[in-house]
Amino acid sequence: MVTEQEVEGLGQMLVDPQKPLQARFRALFTLRGLGGPAAISWISRAFSDDSALLKHELAYCLGQMQDSRAIPVLVDVLRDTRQEPMVRHEAGEALGAIGDPEVLEILKQYSTDPVIEVAETCQLAIRRLEWLQQHSGEPVAQGPYLSVDPAPSAEERDVGRLRVALLDEARPLFDRYRAMFALRDAGGEEAALALAEGLHCGSALFRHEIGYVLGQLQHEAAVPQLAAALARPAENPMVRHECAEALGAIARPACLAALRAHAADPERVVRESCEVALDMYEYETGSAFQYADGLEHLRPPPS
Repeated sequence: MVTEQEVEGLGQMLVDPQKPLQARFRALFTLRGLGGPAAISWISRAFSDDSALLKHELAYCLGQMQDSRAIPVLVDVLRDTRQEPMVRHEAGEALGAIGDPEVLEILKQYSTDPVIEVAETCQLAIRRLEWLQQHSGEPVAQGPYLSVDPAPSAEERDVGRLRVALLDEARPLFDRYRAMFALRDAGGEEAALALAEGLHCGSALFRHEIGYVLGQLQHEAAVPQLAAALARPAENPMVRHECAEALGAIARPACLAALRAHAADPERVVRESCEVALDMYEYETGSAFQYADGLEHLRPPPS
C-alpha cells in the first residue's frame, strides 16, 4: 500500500529542479502508475519547470492516465503560447487520449493554430474522439501495447499495404497514423523497416510519432535510421528527442554509441533526451524489475 507521504515524496522529487532528470522521470512514471487526484496535482505543478522535455512527458503521462480531472491543466497548457510547441502538442494529444468529448470545442479552436505541430495534433485528437463516438459500445481491440494511442490501429494486416498507406502523404494524417500503429502491432523486421522509412516524410509531427513507435517496437533493424535522424542537426528537435528515447529503449551497443555522441548536444531537449535514454538503456540491459521505481528510492532498504 502506498502512503500519502510516499506520494508526496514522489511529487517533491518530480518538482525539484535540483534533482537529476533521470530521477524526476522515474518519479513521474511512478506517479502515473499510481494515479489518483494527488498524483495528478503533483504532475500538474511541474508544468512551471523550464525543461521542455520534462513538461512534454508530464502531458504524455496525464493523457495515458485517462483521468478527466487532468483536463483543466491540459487545456491551460494547450492555450499557453509561452509553452514550447512540443509541450502544447503533447497537451493536445493528451486531451484526445483521455477520450472525453467535452474537449472537442477547444481542440477545434486550436486545430488551426499557427504552430503546425499543435494544429495537426488537435486535428488528430478530434478524429480520435469522433472515431470513439462512432464506435461507442463496440469492444476495443487491445493490441500488444498498453499505450493509449492517438489513432486506433488499422484493420489491415498486410505489411506491404500498410507501408504504402503509411508513406502516402496525400492520405489523411489520421489514416496514416492508423497504418503506423498497425505496423507496430504487426512487429518484425519488415514492419520496423517500413516504419523507419517514415522518418523521411514531410510532417515533423508524423516523424516524431514514428520515432515513438519504433521505441515501443524495440527492433534492432531500425537503429541505423534512428541514429541518422538523431544526428541530423537540421531535424526538428521534437523528432530527434523521440529518436533518442527510442534508441534508449532498443538498448543495443550501437544505440549506446549514438546516445553518447549527442549527450552534449547544443539543443537542450536533445541533450536531455539522451540523458534520459542512457538511463533507460541501463534499465533495459540491467536486472531492475521496473523502470518506474520511484518508491524504491523513498523506502529504506530492508534490514
